[in-house]
Amino acid sequence: MKCGFIGLGVMGYPMAGHLQNNGHQVTVYNRTQEKAKTWQQTYSGAFTETPRQAAENADYVMVCVGNDDDVRSVFYGEDGILAGLQPGTVVIDHTTASAELARELAEAVAKQQGHFLDAPVSGGQAGAENGVLTTMIGGEQSIAEQADELLQCYAKTRQWMGEAGTGQLAKMVNQICIAGVVQGLAEGLSFARKVGLNPDSLIAAISQGAAGSWQMVNRYQTMWQGEYEHGFAVDWMRKDLKIALTEADAKGVSLPLTALVDQFYAEVQKMGGSRWDTSSLLARLERDD
Repeated sequence: MKCGFIGLGVMGYPMAGHLQNNGHQVTVYNRTQEKAKTWQQTYSGAFTETPRQAAENADYVMVCVGNDDDVRSVFYGEDGILAGLQPGTVVIDHTTASAELARELAEAVAKQQGHFLDAPVSGGQAGAENGVLTTMIGGEQSIAEQADELLQCYAKTRQWMGEAGTGQLAKMVNQICIAGVVQGLAEGLSFARKVGLNPDSLIAAISQGAAGSWQMVNRYQTMWQGEYEHGFAVDWMRKDLKIALTEADAKGVSLPLTALVDQFYAEVQKMGGSRWDTSSLLARLERDD
C-alpha cells in the first residue's frame, strides 16, 4: 500500500518504520524536516515538505501528533492533508485527541469521499518500537477491517469500538484507569519502603493475584530505585487526562479520583518532572523524605 505518515515523534517514528519494513511504500512528513530525513535514511522510505504532499496519491494516511491543535494544523490549510486527499483514501488518526475532533474530521474527510478512523494507541514508546501497541478504533467497521492488515504492522491488539469518536472515548477510559492504578502502586510501594519490606519479594507475592497490573510488573523496580527518565511523560499524561476530564464534565460524569491524580501530576511537574515517566507519582510521595 502507498501510505503517508504524518508525525515522527517517539511513537510515530517507529510506527512508520514498521509499515516500511513490512513492504508498504511510506512517505513521511514531520514538522522538523531533519527528523524526516533521518527516518528516510534509516528505513529507505521517502519524505515530503508538507502534509498535503504526503496525502497525495496515498491509499492510507496515518497521523500521530501531539494534541487537537496539532491535528488541525496538519489537516487544514492549503498544505494540509485535506488539500491533497483523494477519493477513497483512508485517514487514520493515531493521536490521542478529543472525540469532538474525531467526529469533526470524519465529516470533513467524508465530504471529500474519503474514510476516517480515530485510532489512538496505547503501549508507549516501547510498544511502538516493538510493534505491539493496542489501538482502539472508531469509524466504519468495514473500513477498520480493511485497514487491519496495515495496523497489525505495529499494533498487536486492534479493537473496533463503534462510530467515529468512540476510539478516543475508549482511550480516555484507558488513561482514567491507568491514573488510578499508578497512584495505588505508588502508595503501596511508599508504604512498603516505610515498613521495611523487600520489594522483589513483595511483588513476587502479590503481582499474580488481584493486586497485579502491568504497571506493577514493569515499573516497580524503576520506581523503587527512583528512576523516571523514561517512558510516557507526565506532560502527555496531563494532556490526556484533561481531555478525559473535559469530556466527563460535558457529559455530567464525576471522575473524582482522576481529577485528584491529575493534580498530583501537576505537583510532579512543579518538582521538575514534566518529562518523567508517569510512575513518578512515587517521587511526589517521597519528596520530603
